[in-house]
Amino acid sequence: MKKNISIYLLIFLLTAVIFAGNAKAVATPTPTTSTSLLEQVANEIASKTAQLNLVEKRGIVGTVTDSSGTQITLSDINGNIRFVDVDELTKFSSSASNSYGLSDVTKGTILGVLGLYNKQSRRILARDITVESAFPNVIYGTITDIDKTNYELTIVKQNKQKVVAEIQDITKTNSFTSGNLTRSGFSKIQALETVVVIGFPDKQDSSKILATNIILLPDIQTNFAVNLEPAANPTIPPSTGSGKKLFPITK
Repeated sequence: MKKNISIYLLIFLLTAVIFAGNAKAVATPTPTTSTSLLEQVANEIASKTAQLNLVEKRGIVGTVTDSSGTQITLSDINGNIRFVDVDELTKFSSSASNSYGLSDVTKGTILGVLGLYNKQSRRILARDITVESAFPNVIYGTITDIDKTNYELTIVKQNKQKVVAEIQDITKTNSFTSGNLTRSGFSKIQALETVVVIGFPDKQDSSKILATNIILLPDIQTNFAVNLEPAANPTIPPSTGSGKKLFPITK
């Protein structure tokens, strides 16, 4: 009796193993199909990664040379031609109009564009377009004076020209050190520090600019000398000891 039970148990186990093997064979795809699927997924991931690497955020400022359809052509400050694409997500803004849009863009208008730049097509898909009154000034020099009361910096350029940069609420200050750009502030600015200031001319004072961006360069020394030595003291006639000073005879 025990022998028969053992035989039945063996047959049951063999049947269970065979059934499980058949079920696994049905559920598991063939090696060829699995490999093809993995290759397809890998190719799609590689393609998406390549597309992401081709696109970066970028901002440009330029003068409109042409506008047609959903494309705006700009000439930047260096004379390079830039192509800007506009879609339904692009936002327009102008201080002169609350309803400024693509149809209002005319030749000769200065626009600031922020969007997604494609390195392959060299086109920028605009996300924000702002009408600018003028090209920004870029000042590179050495800070010679810090007015902590009026929040102003005096900067001497290579040609010895002095420019006063006024710090505003919208001014963004950064420090470029050891290849890294970090946030900074007005309190951290030091005299004799090399600086790059980006801003727009003050309409009331031609020697002053209203700073929008300040980049401090503490690791870089300017390649031009800035004479900060105080003026020599005037010659003081020697005293006679009686309170009277002796002056040389000039005649």
